[in-house]
Amino acid sequence: MIFGNLKYADKYDFLTEKIKACFTYAKEHDLTTYEKGSYKINGDEFFVNIENYATVKREDRFWEAHKKYIDVHMIIEGKESIDVSFCDDMQIKSFDENRDFVELTGEEKATVNLINKGDFLICYPEDAHRTAIICQQSQTIKKAIFKIKL
Repeated sequence: MIFGNLKYADKYDFLTEKIKACFTYAKEHDLTTYEKGSYKINGDEFFVNIENYATVKREDRFWEAHKKYIDVHMIIEGKESIDVSFCDDMQIKSFDENRDFVELTGEEKATVNLINKGDFLICYPEDAHRTAIICQQSQTIKKAIFKIKL
């Protein structure tokens, strides 16, 4: 997993072109104007989901991971905490292949606070994440989740 902000995108030369394409897309499109939904950029290979939701207590959320896609979570408005861990340190509860959704249980290794517009967290298939956790106070956030097929 990698945590950063779009304003430093030129420093991430080591990232794949597919991941850097997320940064380019976010810079060239006003994501604040996007409604909640899924937007295809390159079919199922590369798309973005725009989400709006209220952050809640940690105990009211679930762990997830994905086998076929890299997630790039990017804050558009609001503040959110995301717990992270490694899938190898977790227990798999279920896997829905059609949704590419692995549900897990376990404990966090760290928490990332996405508090500024452009903050992002890249989650690879080995990275478990628990999103939508209250950061300072409960609020409705807007974020982009770029999906990059492996």
